[in-house]
Amino acid sequence: MPKDPHMQKTDITWDLTPLFASDDDPNVSKVVSEAQKVYSAFAAKWSTRTDYLQNPEALHTALIEFEQLARDWSGTGPVSYYFSLRYHQNTTDPKLKAELNKITELEVQLENSLEFFSNRLSKLDASTQKLMLESPLLKKYRHFLAKLFEIGKHTLSEPEEKLLNIYHKPVFSNWVHMVKEFISKEEKPVITEDGKTEKAPFPQLLGYLSSQNKPTRDSAARSINSTLRAYADVAEHELNSILQVKKETDILRNYPRPDSARHISDYIETSVVDALITAVTSRNSLAHRYYALKAKMLNVPRLKYHERNITLGGLDKNYTFDQTKALVSNVFYSLDHEFGETYNALFDKGAVDVYPRKGKSGGAFCASNRIIDSSYILVNFTNKITDATTLAHEMGHAINNAFTAKNQPPVYFGTSLAMAEVASTYFEDFTLLEIASSVDEAGKLSLLMARLNDDISTIFRQTACYRFETDLHTVFRERGYLSKKEIGELFRKHMRAYMGSAVEQGRGSENWWVYWSHIRSFFYVYSYTSGLLISKYFQKRTREDKSTVALVKKLLSAGVSVAPGELFKRLGIDISDTAFWQSGLNQVEATLEEAERLFDKKKVFRS
Repeated sequence: MPKDPHMQKTDITWDLTPLFASDDDPNVSKVVSEAQKVYSAFAAKWSTRTDYLQNPEALHTALIEFEQLARDWSGTGPVSYYFSLRYHQNTTDPKLKAELNKITELEVQLENSLEFFSNRLSKLDASTQKLMLESPLLKKYRHFLAKLFEIGKHTLSEPEEKLLNIYHKPVFSNWVHMVKEFISKEEKPVITEDGKTEKAPFPQLLGYLSSQNKPTRDSAARSINSTLRAYADVAEHELNSILQVKKETDILRNYPRPDSARHISDYIETSVVDALITAVTSRNSLAHRYYALKAKMLNVPRLKYHERNITLGGLDKNYTFDQTKALVSNVFYSLDHEFGETYNALFDKGAVDVYPRKGKSGGAFCASNRIIDSSYILVNFTNKITDATTLAHEMGHAINNAFTAKNQPPVYFGTSLAMAEVASTYFEDFTLLEIASSVDEAGKLSLLMARLNDDISTIFRQTACYRFETDLHTVFRERGYLSKKEIGELFRKHMRAYMGSAVEQGRGSENWWVYWSHIRSFFYVYSYTSGLLISKYFQKRTREDKSTVALVKKLLSAGVSVAPGELFKRLGIDISDTAFWQSGLNQVEATLEEAERLFDKKKVFRS
């Protein structure tokens, strides 16, 4: 495997000085003022004109200016990005939270000041739309306009859209944040692995569920169930309220299905998502087999509901961060030199925040903003072997952003939701393969089970969640209100369908929808499934033929310049065919079969 050509030690916290020197940088207010002037100037110039709604030449001029605004600003430009990143470095600082809230309110105002532009364009009559789409002068913006015209079929008037923007927070976001914050403030007892009892916040309790120590995970589950039971009544009212908002908004916009708004927003055909959900549901037996295997490894007839994510076996080998950085770098270089160079450039510019500390956000993410801004990656490195796959995952997002920025204009910077997890899981799985090549069979089984746990959760659990959401919205629209008991019954129905008989749907499991944030983002979860299965398709092709990396680079460079279905069609792939999705599911089955084979060998551990 090629060696990383520059493995010097780099900074392991974010360097945000390309944005601002400090929280009190006087340039912050100057930039905010400039953003307001730029938005006001665009609105003043074009809001009273109609020529761009009739003439391709005038529209071309307007779109050039609109695109420049997106490139340089996209809201308050570096201001919101800076304070959002700073907040994640210190979530306990009320000043940062207050500053971020003020900036968010300002950006809604800026967004509303340009509502006229996209709104009026989206409402062009059919003949004018045809004129604009066929204009050679507007060729660059053809996809942008086509998507806008499609969305326009469901766009309301300018005053109505502005009102919806303003009222989204009080009638929707505040409800969701209320339940989330209530739960996050709870601290409940847990028996730690050293036998001590201490109080832990909800996110930490969730982490304890993967512990191999039974008293630890069982006590964490009791405290989680207690918390969710305490807030189920509040969540019942919250969920019914936002379901009502969703229903009324869909009626106003004339969407045919509860999930139509998501599909149109993502510019993905409903037939593609339906084929995906159908393909995965038809293979639920893979999830059943996985949980049955995990139950055997634990030597129990059935898993408790909260035991689904137990870590099995032991990978005692710890990695320093320098070792992890080198391992992932070598994986990226082995796939493509440009991948490796992009990876290391992010470290060189101080775009990675590595170690956990008090006040820092948990988990991991990759943040992006304008096309001219660097991505910033946050991880919480704890010297575990799986930290390498986490780093690879987030770096995959950053490389996706970098390739899109390099190959697309500002108007197409971004990633389709259906494609959002392709790059991340592609690099993550190749990193896992590299780790697996250096461990014994017991260690390999541990890695395979960890990989399968992620696959089952990402593919089958999220698909079950999508089907739960579908039922939730459908039944709500029939009945007008759902009790917490009815919501719990729907939830259990779909969790049982994907988990099978090897997992108990025990007392308390009916409330685990209470904290699941994804169902508040309405049909978002299909993207996890689609991204991972698309990734697995290209992983297999890359292993068979290294030249496939060229196709992967094309995918990572496309941004939102073309609809996902059309993008794959150009590559000779039909993602509306369930057979495409089955190819990725076959790889999950192959991994499962290998894990089953290793477990059956006497020399491999039995937990």
